[in-house]
Amino acid sequence: MWIVKIGGSLSANPMLPAWLDLLAECGGGRVIVVCGGGTFGDEVRRAQAQWRFSDLSAHNMAILAMAQTAYLMHGLNPALQLTRTKSDIQRVLHKGQTALWLPFELQRNRSTAQTNWEFTSDSIALDLAHRLNAERLVLVKSCEIDPRMSLAQLGDAGVVDQRFGTLSDGADFPIDIVHFNEVGRVRSLLLGHVRFDDQ
Repeated sequence: MWIVKIGGSLSANPMLPAWLDLLAECGGGRVIVVCGGGTFGDEVRRAQAQWRFSDLSAHNMAILAMAQTAYLMHGLNPALQLTRTKSDIQRVLHKGQTALWLPFELQRNRSTAQTNWEFTSDSIALDLAHRLNAERLVLVKSCEIDPRMSLAQLGDAGVVDQRFGTLSDGADFPIDIVHFNEVGRVRSLLLGHVRFDDQ
């Protein structure tokens, strides 16, 4: 089982349909897609900056932003199957389809260590990978990725969130952070033709 997180910044990217086609065609039975909040999440940040409401409220709104992006991606590629729970995910994968996760289960009534902007959709995808004992986590980004940088350094650079490096320590699965133009490379990886460390 793989977790593939599509950055919300790809929501307006012409390459998005190619990524969704890839995950629907080659990810059936093994891939769970997690979406970033994109412009929907940006609007949450803007509204919080204006009205100064709590991080808990912003967190719950940001979860809805991730869900909105998931609905957008499902609209673009209905072959991706919307899921809400672990049992939904297992059912979809068992049918040989690709799961598209709606993270409503992460909405909270009380503040926790995860209801703040240090814990964004990157760390949410990582947490899901831990909880589901994933074999691999792939984060698809719009920005250039320096392969020499550690996950902690990528957090400092804003490529991933600040909590990601710490939360990834001791992960039992590989974590790959790729640029959106590497769709062919990820296709080969999904098909088992190459490994990332071969390139």
